Amino acid sequence: MLLLALLPFAGHAARTHDARPNFLIAISDDQSYPHASAYGCRGIETPSFDRIARAGVLFTNAFAPAPGCSPMRAAFLTGRQIWQIEQAGTHASSFPKKFVTFQDRLEAADYAVGFTGKGWAPGNWKVSGRSRNPAGPAFSKRKTKSPKGISRNDYAANFTAFLDRCPEGKPWSFWYGASEPHRPFGKGLGLAAGKKLEDVVVPAFLPDTIEVRADLLDYFYEIEWFDRHFGRMLDELGRRGQLDNTVVIVTSDNGMAFPRAKANVYEYGIHMPLAVSWPAKVAGGRTVDDLVGLIDLTATIYEASAAKPPVAFPIAGTSLLGLLTSGKQGTVEPTRDAVFSGRERHSSSRYHTLGYPQRCIRTREYLYIRNFRPERWPAGTPRRFADASGKRLLREHGGYHDIDPCPTLGYMIAERDKPEIARLLALATAKRPGEELYDVQKDPACLVDLARDPEHQEKVAELSQRLERYLTETGDPRVTAKDGGDVFETYPRYSHLRWFPEPAWAKEHPERVPKQEWLEKRRASQLQKQRRKKH
Repeated sequence: MLLLALLPFAGHAARTHDARPNFLIAISDDQSYPHASAYGCRGIETPSFDRIARAGVLFTNAFAPAPGCSPMRAAFLTGRQIWQIEQAGTHASSFPKKFVTFQDRLEAADYAVGFTGKGWAPGNWKVSGRSRNPAGPAFSKRKTKSPKGISRNDYAANFTAFLDRCPEGKPWSFWYGASEPHRPFGKGLGLAAGKKLEDVVVPAFLPDTIEVRADLLDYFYEIEWFDRHFGRMLDELGRRGQLDNTVVIVTSDNGMAFPRAKANVYEYGIHMPLAVSWPAKVAGGRTVDDLVGLIDLTATIYEASAAKPPVAFPIAGTSLLGLLTSGKQGTVEPTRDAVFSGRERHSSSRYHTLGYPQRCIRTREYLYIRNFRPERWPAGTPRRFADASGKRLLREHGGYHDIDPCPTLGYMIAERDKPEIARLLALATAKRPGEELYDVQKDPACLVDLARDPEHQEKVAELSQRLERYLTETGDPRVTAKDGGDVFETYPRYSHLRWFPEPAWAKEHPERVPKQEWLEKRRASQLQKQRRKKH
């Protein structure tokens, strides 16, 4: 009895089998579509992802609600768009307790819940009055040896520990959040593992060089690390006879950590790998081309579990259960003809840690983007001022902090005098217009902006109106608030801050700089610490 009292699921004694499905949600960190071998990607082997694709449904058009990890995970957990969840919709902020997660609701419906690795992060959930991570109780004590740049978390062993502590017959929901393939990568791991430079297909927005190909191979290696742990989890479920009645979801939070991908609502920032299986109910071996959002998975979890979704803050996604159980493939539900995504702040990359607000609509043929503050630098201010005194520490091109530091970015900056490299670097870092339009069927790299092409003005107007209508219906402050949604800029950031000089636009339009009392307090605190160090 004492032992049972110490278990995290105390109060739920072992009982007869519950017929409701279990849920295993596997989320890699920074992986773009189509980087899995099930999609025919060369240079990478993901047998565990492929296993779920064969056992269930492989999606070719799945999209993240944001191209950054913290807001995407919050949107997925709540089933709401990032502009509907206040602080949680921006990077490294807080997660208001009023926004209930599907893990909370499943637990209330008598499920056991847990997570390993990266749950909701980065951010400060404690300041919101929460007693645990929004993804549930943590299971991350078991460690393993790992190469440089890769987490020592033995994700699969921690999943086993979770299963060992689940009362027999009790349904469960487990979140496997790997840290891979988040940067930094162990440089040279891909080549050391026998991968070949010639197998890499370099996206057209990156230079095709040995340095970039090697960087991509290291990225592939980390995806395979995630996949190996995932495979061990599937094997464990098989040994326990639980795989048949488990809904397995495997996807990523946002796109690859390369220039013009992660932290951008272009294809390689929001287009995600996705496979879903449930052998007891879902026929396998199918490929579905419907446009789906990852918050649709949240709605699917609620429907499959029969748990009650939140009433005060309804979910925005639409369940995929009918599509999954239809037995059909190709285009199954033609009404799924558009998905929406957006971003606010990512890293601390600009004056007053301001974000780069974007919203987009993706249809089968086009991607339309609205940039709400085109006067700002999309990848971060080129010049970096790293301390509170404003002393310049790095030269020009040292401040693109919305792009994770990496060999590819370093190479592009070092070789920017070459015309082709300069063109690609500008695509990743230069200021952008207020509207962008791309034909993603002809131009998946999103290189040719058609928004000012006379032949595409009708399409621009059509998609602009449709996006505006959806944002209005879903209460986005960027289109409904008098201040243009600057409330997003006022949310405190609970991670490292960088300091930048006041830009010209801020001097000319001070009303465009929201009041951020928390920021001034942080700046004063940092200056005080610097003075103490000097003395």
